[in-house]
Amino acid sequence: MNWDDMQPLLHDATIETAQMVGIATLVTLLVGLPLGVLLVLTDRGGPLQNALVNKVVGAVVNVGRSLPFVILLVALIPFTRWVVGTSIGWQAATVPLAVGAVPFFARLVESAVRGVDGGLVEAVQAMGGGTWNVVRKALLPEALPALVSALTTTVIALIGYSAMAGTVGGGGLGNLAITYGYMRFETGFMVVIVIELVLLVTLVQLLGDLLTRRLKH
Repeated sequence: MNWDDMQPLLHDATIETAQMVGIATLVTLLVGLPLGVLLVLTDRGGPLQNALVNKVVGAVVNVGRSLPFVILLVALIPFTRWVVGTSIGWQAATVPLAVGAVPFFARLVESAVRGVDGGLVEAVQAMGGGTWNVVRKALLPEALPALVSALTTTVIALIGYSAMAGTVGGGGLGNLAITYGYMRFETGFMVVIVIELVLLVTLVQLLGDLLTRRLKH
């Protein structure tokens, strides 16, 4: 297969991968960030200390993190069909991608927020600030560099997951690698796809590191 044949296939597969990862990242951020903060707030000594809530949320997150993505991909097929109406294609792959990434990101958020100096929280509370003010004026601003680093790690994991989803008809670069690189023995095509994935991960890491450094300053 020559470059003229590869180019349109790579273009379409790259767009599909970007759509999968982009939507899954947005869902992960919207769900995983509050979950991670809630784990800190409801822990012992937290502004919303509640052992039951903390244990339940922690258990859900732990179960989600313990499931291998391939198993999650298959186990969620009925739910995926219900959400997007199909179990194949990049739209279908987005569902397990988001479900698998949310608990992963939530734990990273918890770790980042726990690193905030407790004195800042006490200062906000001493000025009459409630829980929302503690989160908005102390926890999130101070943890922002670590949160950006956590999101970078999550996006890179999602790129890897998206390639894995391609092995079961999830679309994107992973599906292209299986369909052409493996089944049709197009070794050169497989090499090109691997190189593109490496470049994508490298670009995300560089951008994440740059933003993290700027926020620290």
